[in-house]
Amino acid sequence: MNLPGTANITTNKASQLQEQKLKELLIYLKDNSPFYSELFAIHQVKIDAVKTLADLALLPTTSKEDLQRRNDDFLCVDRNRIIEYTSTSGTLGSPVTIALTENDLNRLTTNEYNSFKCADGKTTDTYQLMLTLDRQFMAGIAYYAGLRKLGAGIIRLGPGVPSLQWETIQRLKPTAIVAVPSFILKLIKFAQDNHIDLNASSVKKAVCIGENIRNTDFSYNILGKKITEAWDIHLYSTYASTEMQTAFTECSEGRGGHLQPELLIVELLDEDNQPVAANTPGEVTITTLGVEGMPLLRYKTGDICLYDDEPCVCGRITLRLSPVIGRKKQMIKFKGTTLYPPALFDLLNEMEEVLDFVVDVYSNEIGMDEVLIHILPIDDSKACDNLIRAYLQARLRVSPHVNYVSALEIQKMQVNEASRKVIKFIDRRL
Repeated sequence: MNLPGTANITTNKASQLQEQKLKELLIYLKDNSPFYSELFAIHQVKIDAVKTLADLALLPTTSKEDLQRRNDDFLCVDRNRIIEYTSTSGTLGSPVTIALTENDLNRLTTNEYNSFKCADGKTTDTYQLMLTLDRQFMAGIAYYAGLRKLGAGIIRLGPGVPSLQWETIQRLKPTAIVAVPSFILKLIKFAQDNHIDLNASSVKKAVCIGENIRNTDFSYNILGKKITEAWDIHLYSTYASTEMQTAFTECSEGRGGHLQPELLIVELLDEDNQPVAANTPGEVTITTLGVEGMPLLRYKTGDICLYDDEPCVCGRITLRLSPVIGRKKQMIKFKGTTLYPPALFDLLNEMEEVLDFVVDVYSNEIGMDEVLIHILPIDDSKACDNLIRAYLQARLRVSPHVNYVSALEIQKMQVNEASRKVIKFIDRRL
């Protein structure tokens, strides 16, 4: 049986390359990583016994908590070799620092070059980057470096401010944008409010980051539908994390993010750390290849996805990942129903009566999950309230608590100086 991540390539050079790099990684970790050398000793790991990708099951997994608790012990090089410090957003706890060497930055560049090529990027394109380019954000560095290697034009405008984004689009005429999907909706609204013809603009494609635009069957979710119904633009979804230093990016077929097997081994595991079958939810577990500063072995990301191991129409035969179904730690058990925040977000985005929202989860007096949704409604009428509550009841089959707030109140909830991302989910469970 093929492991997820090696399906369809077990006999080709990519599989052989992964196995060779895995052997090199194990030696490297044993010799240079305080954390992994200790882990190998505790679990009596014999690295010589790991000869194929199937032998990954012989190795212990690593958790986000390990990385948070012993961050410095993952460093494998002297600090004078570190030239870039990046950090996670801290969505699931305290932020983690990931240190990169010169070779790691070059690897990151190659990763994003491959990603843009997969998403039909060309040297003739100009990309407007609508994302954070500072504050230790790895993605900002990666996109910029990858586009430089591609030879495309780059406009580093940063996040937010629809008026400035459109002024720049009209002046510099980029062919593509890199942006969070919910912000693309704000671009669309600004254009419609200001009589800008979306489809007459120079922008023809968008690389979407940070949020799902598809369902697990790869059809557009409500965000994807709202964007493409208003704007004749080709969307490419991506999935990545700071820890893995690698991205899964869609091709033009839009059937999942493609694995880069020379940079990463990926497994999808169940609760018992056993591989799941294709099209079955599992936790994305990664092993980085070619990383010097802070490589990771069987690192459980906490993200729940599906994988597809059928060859893609585009000709690539490596594994493809679905959109993230949810994060393991963010799973909500509410009145007998299991919910993930992305599913709630999709429901709320569907409703014309809801302009914006924040989902707030907390524990009640007996330790059960409670869900409070702070909503900025289109108006404060009773009819609007009835529509919102009825829709939530019908779609969720349970009734969450609803709190209506003003635009100023929702903005205060969503913006935190310590976070690079707009906050849509607050988890106050013990």
